[in-house]
Amino acid sequence: MALVTVLRGLAALSWLGLIGAIVYVVGRAARGQRTKGRVLLVVAVLVVAVLLNVLSAGLVYVESYEMGVVKTIASGGVRPEPLEPGLNWIIPFAESAETYTFSDETYTMSVDTSQGTNVYGDLPVVARTSDGQEVTIDASVIFKINPARVVQDIHIRWIGLYRERFVMPEVRGIIRDAVSKYGVEEVYSIHRQELTDLVREDLFSTLDGAGLILQSFVLRNISFTPEYAAVIESKQIAEQRVLEEEFVVQQREQQAKQAVKTAEGEAQSVVKRAEGNAEALIIQAEAEAQARLIKAQAEAQALQLLGQAIAAYPDVLTLEYIMKLAPNITVMLLPSNNPFLFPLPDLGP
Repeated sequence: MALVTVLRGLAALSWLGLIGAIVYVVGRAARGQRTKGRVLLVVAVLVVAVLLNVLSAGLVYVESYEMGVVKTIASGGVRPEPLEPGLNWIIPFAESAETYTFSDETYTMSVDTSQGTNVYGDLPVVARTSDGQEVTIDASVIFKINPARVVQDIHIRWIGLYRERFVMPEVRGIIRDAVSKYGVEEVYSIHRQELTDLVREDLFSTLDGAGLILQSFVLRNISFTPEYAAVIESKQIAEQRVLEEEFVVQQREQQAKQAVKTAEGEAQSVVKRAEGNAEALIIQAEAEAQARLIKAQAEAQALQLLGQAIAAYPDVLTLEYIMKLAPNITVMLLPSNNPFLFPLPDLGP
């Protein structure tokens, strides 16, 4: 780029030098001075000027983010192949080059169109939904030129005016068509992403057919008429209240469930304690029953042994009777056939 600029500067200066040399020679001739050697100077300056101008007209530098289209006087008027980035040579004065950038460009449809460099803007898109509501779409389309199709499509087909003649009307029409397939509530809520994807797909195929590459589509905002915006706001407030009431109900349900769980836990604890007490009573009753059984068996066995002893020793019964007498009895009763009572001897100390 610097070399081409220097050559063009030198070419312009060479013409000034040639004019100066001619004036100098003419002045000497007017004064009757010799001009033979000075004419050669003029010729030399002329040759240098022509060479510099030829070089500056034949050399074209294409930036790394550009492609060059060569316009020629040959048949067709345009070279079929574009100029690649770097220093290129064209036929001086018979051909000229026009460069196109293939870096990203942004077409913004919004009230605020000052979004940075390489951006051109337009008013937002006004469209109607399937139920007749009017919406305003703020969006941006990021695209670039397809380098392989810069000659046939961008230069020949659109004459470089692809933005004004193609991108702007096509993009706006695609957005309107996509919006018309959805109801107003679907546009701003559940189907917003689906709307974005639909526009992106249509833009990709449409731009590709024109020699452009879609980089991104950004649906930035959807706004409504003031009347419908007020309706939406009222609806959202009502929905928010319903959600708040549902939240309160859920809290109460949780509290009720917690109370039920607490009551169930206490009931289970009481049941477990009752079961424990019942088991203890059963064990105690079984133990008492077992003790009574053992006692009864022992008494029965004792009675049996006593009966055997009485049968073997009848006087034992009389002895047992005497042993049961009260300790304060001091007389002894003889058999019925003996009417005498004898005092018992004092067995004390």
